[in-house]
Parts: sequence; structure tokens; C-alpha cells
Amino acid sequence: QVQLVESGGGLVQPGGSLKLSCAVSVSIFNIPMGWYRQATGKQRELVAVVSRSGNTNYAESVKGRFTSSRDNAKNTVYLQMNSLKPEDTAVYYCNARTPQSNYWGQGTQVTVSS
Repeated sequence: QVQLVESGGGLVQPGGSLKLSCAVSVSIFNIPMGWYRQATGKQRELVAVVSRSGNTNYAESVKGRFTSSRDNAKNTVYLQMNSLKPEDTAVYYCNARTPQSNYWGQGTQVTVSS
């Protein structure tokens, strides 16, 4: 069973920064990883993906502000979020897509408010 545990969420003022971490219980060397978010009353949306080689793709709404990376030695994926806006408020989920299944963490709340 693959387990993902997100951390690093919290309350931040507009313009601030947060760094999310996602610790995975198995080796992520061959696993494409992703970050999603779900705001209250909205569908879950893709924020960023990090390929097995470390290539990244971002949603248009976060390009230039968010950076995702992976540390395969630590089985951890990161999401650095800068210049945060109120509309970034959501529960952020880590995702691991293996050939067998699609795994999710429990989510971490990010609230951007003054």
C-alpha cells in the first residue's frame, strides 16, 4: 500500500509563501507525481506535475509563482508557492500515479487571507 503524507500548509497573507512537502512510503523513482487542489464548492484541479525525470508542468493560474520538485532519495515531493493569492486557498493534495493505481494523500489546508 502506497501512503502519501502532505505537510506545510497553513495561513498566510496575500503575497506570502509556503512550501508543501509530500512524503511517500515507497520509492518514487519511477512514479510520476502531482499536486492538486480543491477549493470549497469546486472540483479538484491539477496544480503541477513532476515527471519521473523531474520535468514539470503547471496550471496556467500558478505559472511563475509555484515550483514543484522531487527528491527521489528522500521519497519526497515539494511544492514551493510564492506570491500567494486569496484564490489559491484550497486543500492541496499530493498524487502518485503508479501502473497499479492512483494514490492520494489526506490533503493539507492552505488559506491565503489578510
